[in-house]
Amino acid sequence: MPTEDQKIKLSDIIPYGMGLLISFLIALYIRTIPKASVFLSNGFVRFGGNDPWYHLRNVESIINNFPNILWFDAYTVYPKGTVQIFAPLYDLFLSAIIWLMGLGNPDQNLINTVCAYYPAFLGAIVVIPTYFAAKWLFNRRIGLLAALMIAIAPGQFLSRSLIGFNDHHIAETLLTTIVAMFMIMALKIAFENPISFEDFKKKNYDAFKLSVPYIVLAGFTLGAYSLAWYGAIFFSFIIGIYITVQHVINHIHKRPTDYLAIIGVIIFSIALIMVLMVPNLSSKDLLIKGLFAGIIVFPLLTIISIELNKRKLNGYYYPLLIAVIALIAIVLSKIFSPSTYALVSSLASYFMRTGGGLTIAEASPLLSSGGVFTLQPLWYNFGTLGYISFIALAILIYKAFTKENTPDKTFLLVWTLMIIWAMLQQNRFAYYYSVNAAILSAWVGIEILNLAGWQSLIDSIKSKTFNAKNIKAMHILSAIFIVLIMIYPSYSLAMQQNQGTGGPNGYWIEATTWLRYNTPDPGLDYYENYEIPADGESYQYPDSAYGVMSWWDYGHWIEVIGHRIPNANPFQQGIGGRTNSIEEENQPGASTFFTASSEEEATKVLEAINPNLDKAGARYIVSDVEMATGKFYAMTAWTLDTDGYYIQVQTDSGYMTVPGQRYYNSMEARLHIFDGNGLKQYRMVHESPISSSTQEAGYKNVYNVLFGGNLAEDYSGYVKIFEYVEGATITGTASAGETVTITNTILTSQMRTFAYTQTTTAGSDGTYSFTVPYSTTGPVEGGTQFDTMPTGSYVVSFGNTTQQVSVSETDVMNGNTLEI
Repeated sequence: MPTEDQKIKLSDIIPYGMGLLISFLIALYIRTIPKASVFLSNGFVRFGGNDPWYHLRNVESIINNFPNILWFDAYTVYPKGTVQIFAPLYDLFLSAIIWLMGLGNPDQNLINTVCAYYPAFLGAIVVIPTYFAAKWLFNRRIGLLAALMIAIAPGQFLSRSLIGFNDHHIAETLLTTIVAMFMIMALKIAFENPISFEDFKKKNYDAFKLSVPYIVLAGFTLGAYSLAWYGAIFFSFIIGIYITVQHVINHIHKRPTDYLAIIGVIIFSIALIMVLMVPNLSSKDLLIKGLFAGIIVFPLLTIISIELNKRKLNGYYYPLLIAVIALIAIVLSKIFSPSTYALVSSLASYFMRTGGGLTIAEASPLLSSGGVFTLQPLWYNFGTLGYISFIALAILIYKAFTKENTPDKTFLLVWTLMIIWAMLQQNRFAYYYSVNAAILSAWVGIEILNLAGWQSLIDSIKSKTFNAKNIKAMHILSAIFIVLIMIYPSYSLAMQQNQGTGGPNGYWIEATTWLRYNTPDPGLDYYENYEIPADGESYQYPDSAYGVMSWWDYGHWIEVIGHRIPNANPFQQGIGGRTNSIEEENQPGASTFFTASSEEEATKVLEAINPNLDKAGARYIVSDVEMATGKFYAMTAWTLDTDGYYIQVQTDSGYMTVPGQRYYNSMEARLHIFDGNGLKQYRMVHESPISSSTQEAGYKNVYNVLFGGNLAEDYSGYVKIFEYVEGATITGTASAGETVTITNTILTSQMRTFAYTQTTTAGSDGTYSFTVPYSTTGPVEGGTQFDTMPTGSYVVSFGNTTQQVSVSETDVMNGNTLEI
């Protein structure tokens, strides 16, 4: 039963309720400060990061087809499309809210506004289950301090719940904290009022009735979590580890284990039923296997405990027997059920990434930067609470080993240690650990206040016998510790980190908007509920459809802002390259296209992407300066072939790492650094405004100094859009062996000019030919409405001869041949 401290008293409702409300409002205030960076002055609503844009895509689709979900999206990863990556609950629940608010017909402004504020509200709501989890573990005072600590928590917990960052991550934290909250109370009640299989046989449900509401709510919330994130098997795994550990503890201490099996089976059964009700869930098989395994294993653990107790065997035989049975089960699964074995074997490295996967910022290890150990992320994500919580954890572990621990405290330890395990492998799980850090640190804080004698002061205030003379130095010092060591660093970091939500900068917004209104419609309804292709079959795109090649980071922006079909996206689809070994075949995709060492090699990649031999996998290529500089190494990492792109050179300041010849031969450099100069089938059709705060001029300087180039060491558009075309062929005659040059001056949309040049040698019969991508006569209706084009005709020159050639858009698009 709840303790006296946990019973609701009218006198506590107002102060603790007000404290919780204040924590909620503080959390909401901190998260909505950067609203000006989301709701731009020009009316554009800029969501943060990458995945929030795809959540917007899902919400728009659901609202337009309410309540149907976009289970297959043909508007990304051309020419394959993709099944729905996100578990549906987050977007479905949000869509239902918007649909109801809009009375069944919400406009785009309402959709954008609610989507922007939604994560901030969810982040603020986390203070409530954090309060109750800490309260039920310890007491109300610790609960209230924990609520304040999570309200002002910095780092990934904050960044993933800021206004505009409409992603499922904050829902993960909220739902798992609620699961933990109900688990804690269910365990406390079941421990104090044991429930057993024997009670069920005798139909004695009195004790069970006390805990069943919390068990059912924990199961329902675990089910909701399972439907909100495809990797939700993670928290089920934590519960499974805890129940196993608690079985061992209880058996060794000769305590009953029935209640653990009952709680586990009910929770997992409810979650399993919820998962089974949802079709097309991408993680369904994994969830079903994991949840069903728990339903089978939990009673088995109790049965083994009962049988060993009957035989009065040493308690330590129990964990040994469990280990042996687990080992036998793994061996048998490897022989008879490879899929089950794959599930088990993957758990040890469930969150580990290798190769190009390590370039995904959120998937990199927490305490590593460029392979170097660092504690800086600990401070960034938790401030002082990162260190204080580890101290608290060590103390609680020590207490658990030196005296009998209660099940709820053991759950806290297992929950915390498992989150740390995941966080150390992938830093993204720091937003989970923020809750644990808040609870553990609050426990330390209140313990310090208790040691300083604050409880007696509080009692004197309640009894109206307070005297200022009773305030001692320890009271003041302990209060200073709470404010300056625990509260202020977190609040200060949060206020530094909440200044913006990221997302596409102005250059990308301009470029993708241009793409939407100046390129041909792909011929697919953006809001259609596309039919899922049958197994083994591909989605049948209309002939008018085409792909847009860019680095995977930008795929969702191209789809959602530009309403065009990217070849690669932030789900790490369409990247190509290699997975495990350099010996593997380099698969076609974004990484192989941009690292291709020649135009011909890059074109082969485009052709290989599309199984239709008459059509390339992409019509447009979008590059930005980050792809050409900072992100280029990530492209090479995905191919597992990184040698030679960057070299060491001696300078007056010592050795420096600079781009090498292999870099300048890459397709990305040819496009962005060289503006596509000399390419036969790729032409620039649009350039975003120019940015001078990039490394572009430095890259051009290196090329000029080390490789004899003559590039103008200036800056160009942040984003450049190129079009892949057939190219017009210009043929003529000259003296055999004569060097022939074709040139033109290209004027971009930013009124910047650059030279386009090709050089060839006339053959033994005196003929020569050029394939050129630019039209000199301007765009045509139904085609690309380019605003970057030649200032005049092409000039062909050799010896003392020069000739001008005009090339129409039809010639370029159809691959016509012009003789001069």
